[in-house]
Amino acid sequence: MKSEELKRSIELEIQKYEQKLNVTSIGYVLQSGDGIAIVYGLSGAMSGELIKFSKENVYGMALNLGEESLGVILFGKIEELKEGDEAYGTGELFTVGCSDELLGKVVSPLGESLDGKEIVVDKKMQIEREAPRMFDRDRVKIPLQTGIKAIDGLIPIGKGQRELIIGDRHTGKSSVAIDTIINQRDKNVISVYVAIGQKQANIARMVQTLKENEAMSNTIIVTSPASDPASLQFIAPYAGCAIAEYFMMKGQDVLIIYDDLSKHSIAYREISLLLRRPPGREAFPGDIFYIHAKLLERAAMLKKGGSLTALPIVETLAGDVSSYIPTNIISITDGQIYLESQLFNSSIRPAINAGLSVSRVGGDAQNAVMKKIAGSLKIALAQYREIASFSQLSSDLDPVTKAQLERGKKIVEILKQERVSPVSIPSQIILFYAVSNSFLDNIAIEDLKIFENRVIELIDGEGDLKDKLVTSNKLTDELITEIEEFIKMVIKDVQG
Repeated sequence: MKSEELKRSIELEIQKYEQKLNVTSIGYVLQSGDGIAIVYGLSGAMSGELIKFSKENVYGMALNLGEESLGVILFGKIEELKEGDEAYGTGELFTVGCSDELLGKVVSPLGESLDGKEIVVDKKMQIEREAPRMFDRDRVKIPLQTGIKAIDGLIPIGKGQRELIIGDRHTGKSSVAIDTIINQRDKNVISVYVAIGQKQANIARMVQTLKENEAMSNTIIVTSPASDPASLQFIAPYAGCAIAEYFMMKGQDVLIIYDDLSKHSIAYREISLLLRRPPGREAFPGDIFYIHAKLLERAAMLKKGGSLTALPIVETLAGDVSSYIPTNIISITDGQIYLESQLFNSSIRPAINAGLSVSRVGGDAQNAVMKKIAGSLKIALAQYREIASFSQLSSDLDPVTKAQLERGKKIVEILKQERVSPVSIPSQIILFYAVSNSFLDNIAIEDLKIFENRVIELIDGEGDLKDKLVTSNKLTDELITEIEEFIKMVIKDVQG
């Protein structure tokens, strides 16, 4: 090679050379314990940033941003982290791995399968994301059927809605949620159940129930049991929501249940007090409303396809819905399903108080025929409760009042439902029409269950009527005639 060519070749290589500097922010652990660390340095860290440490088995998420120090919640083998260990900013927000392989799995809030099998990650989703913009949202217009008569008829839920399930301990809140998941097994809806601070025995029992009812294959359970540190319980609903959004962004309908946000609030309070944030009412930090609002606002029906329906659960104490956390979440959601201890103890299950329950947007998505029939049912139920309270003060009742009381008792009986026994919309319509229009006046209350079971059995054989009840946009005279003929046939069968 000639000297000129060699010179030109060297000059070209020099021009191509580009020095790359890898800049890493380094901080030092000042204090570590109780699942949190105070880190000196890392002044450029973002809220929610993934923080790594010199101990490989420990990592964290930035939560408190100070001028000189950083408050970090810890994950992994947190007991290995010591004062003086190095901390590194990554410039990346905290993520959870998502893929279709999550379906049918029980996973931790970190996306790790609890059966020990590795999950191949398709996409990493940030656990904290902006909610869909207003112009990307569509109105709630498609029903999400729960299979629970009292909800589908009186407190309907639409896809993309946020409906709170609220009530005292042991009133059947989780049962309502699980029954709703089971009803989605053949509805092409993916369910994500987030269990926060629950007993592991209860979670195992729920998994078994879902498997027995063939609903586990389209369900993902994200669990952070009571034995987990507060940091994991805090991120659990955000991780569950990120997983749900992964499927929503693919155009699928997703149902997510947060069980429950009362325990989530307690976990966040613990973290905030450890980080020495100023306490407010009931020692909760000032942003307790914000952390739930930004979580629940991510539920939406998207114009481009896909939806995320949220059913948060909140536990009350002695029926007090006016306490701090319940009132916060009631104001965020689109309605609430209120379960009452008194009804539960009276063997009325699900123990839903239709008078205190409301669905502000679900009515727009309700089946047209159901909407027409259930409207009169709700009025009759309200009248019954009013008359029942007054009838206790008087033994001398006129025949009309006695008839209303008897019909009210039958409405309450029809609305009763055993666990894990979803009822289809056509069956519900038939039952509601029959009890609202005096067809069941001559059937004893103890025989109503026989009538209901026969309706559920026989409606499948009436393919034409069944399809009309689902697809009709109006309750026509012709459809009413078909409904009445079917009811008479079932009554004859029951009494004969």
